[in-house]
Amino acid sequence: MKLVHSNQNNILVHNAKNLIEAQGIETALKNEFVQGGVGEISAIDSWPEVWVLNDADYERAIKIIATTNDNAVDWVCEQCAEPNDPSFEICWNCQHEKAVTEQ
Repeated sequence: MKLVHSNQNNILVHNAKNLIEAQGIETALKNEFVQGGVGEISAIDSWPEVWVLNDADYERAIKIIATTNDNAVDWVCEQCAEPNDPSFEICWNCQHEKAVTEQ
């Protein structure tokens, strides 16, 4: 087993796990419920982690994580001119859908 991703945000860790598993790579989560121990252990040691079960899948899993949103840039809503994160398909401010040309 090898560690491929860790973050303090549980949602981002689960997203990374899902992206890797979607490519047929088996994973395991560690420290999923350890955050309540902060104070007894360091905060970084309590971050949830994604591990690949087969060491041969390590490089492929790292590439999957690295290429996720690497080239994505913020987009500006046509309706309200609000900047939005590349992961959003709908404007967070006015709920207008992202224009097809911006995808």
